[in-house]
Amino acid sequence: MKLQVLQHSALNTLGTIEEYAKTRSYPLESTRFYETKNPPSLDSFDLLIIMGGPMGIYDYAENPWLRDEKSFIKQAIDAGKPVLGICLGAQLLANILGARIYENGHREMGWFPVKAVRKEENKPEFLKGLPEEITVFHWHSRTFDLPEGAVHLFRSEGCKNQGFIYGGRVVALQFHPEVHEERVESMIRRFGGESGNGPFTQRKEEMVGQEKYLVETKKFMFAVLDKFEKIAGKGRLE
Repeated sequence: MKLQVLQHSALNTLGTIEEYAKTRSYPLESTRFYETKNPPSLDSFDLLIIMGGPMGIYDYAENPWLRDEKSFIKQAIDAGKPVLGICLGAQLLANILGARIYENGHREMGWFPVKAVRKEENKPEFLKGLPEEITVFHWHSRTFDLPEGAVHLFRSEGCKNQGFIYGGRVVALQFHPEVHEERVESMIRRFGGESGNGPFTQRKEEMVGQEKYLVETKKFMFAVLDKFEKIAGKGRLE
């Protein structure tokens, strides 16, 4: 499986996604629209991963390249490519699929649990084998509505819409399952002073050194990417 990653800043490293690619010996390439106007060929990858970033999805004045990136993501979706969006990437997917992006009622910054959404009448195949609840790393102030036709996957106490799957092959995750310790520390160094106070914001001491959570989220990230391997082979997975 050939992976193509869209990065939005040097801060947003690939974390356990890169570890996964190395473990599986899968080719991985990265594109930074803020540095180039040459998008990758749609034929050059099997899975598109859209990372997080410090900007908002409508910040065109400061980041005019966002329009080009959105256009490319839409082309990938229309071409039937499996796509995974994380944090900002999830918001970009929701927006491209016609949903609203707006400020959440609370900032979520730190380690907080998300729960799988499993309704009797709608049990997404994507959730099979994933934990009912897992504590993951968050770093966001915005949220999204579910696009029409999307299936709700995850929720948290501080944010209702933490993830969805659309068309059996497009997955959005508002949280950060890709982080490792270095990434957590770099985010705190860059943005720690902006976390503010609230019921879902933690102090630095609560965010760093959480080895148990890091191990569990790495397993989660690997399991999600394994699911995308199946999606790439079958074309969709509900």
